[in-house]
Amino acid sequence: MRMEWLSPGYLLFMMLFAGLRETDRRLTRRIAACATPGVHRTLSAVEECAQSTKLWCGAAVVMAAAGGRRGRRAAGAGLVALGVAQLAANGLCKRLADRPRPPKEWIPHDEVEDRPDSSSFPSGHTAAATAFTAAVLPAWPAAGVLCAVPAALVSVERVQSGAHYPSDVAAGAVIGLAAAWLVRRQRANWVS
Repeated sequence: MRMEWLSPGYLLFMMLFAGLRETDRRLTRRIAACATPGVHRTLSAVEECAQSTKLWCGAAVVMAAAGGRRGRRAAGAGLVALGVAQLAANGLCKRLADRPRPPKEWIPHDEVEDRPDSSSFPSGHTAAATAFTAAVLPAWPAAGVLCAVPAALVSVERVQSGAHYPSDVAAGAVIGLAAAWLVRRQRANWVS
């Protein structure tokens, strides 16, 4: 019996995948265990605000109302990028990758019971937060920096709560950055 499938490339891929799984396990357990009650409450509150993109839609309304033309441009870019990221993360990637959530025994607190049933990969919350923030930043840097704080907290909360592995959050961030880049690139084509 021949074993061509045991090529060096395949073996390297399997070693990297095993390393990623172990890193995900270690980081998930460490992040879930280290939050103090105050940090846990703060992260949960930010995540609750970001649920169903409420935080980002609210930020867009404030930017559009208070920021003049620049605020409207930033809000529009952020919302379009958020929509693209949500479509890619939740509409496409979650359907293709049926990854289970982190095991409940890794998470030492009660919040682990309140998790979605959908695929863990990628983090749609992180994709939306990153896309909105990265699209706002070039249009209105001060507003983008302000948005970066809750975006980072949402990303940390997704791992701390046991809803996602760190690699899910990283993939969500990549999707968000790609969505913001696409929106910026298309906007440049519309303007020129």
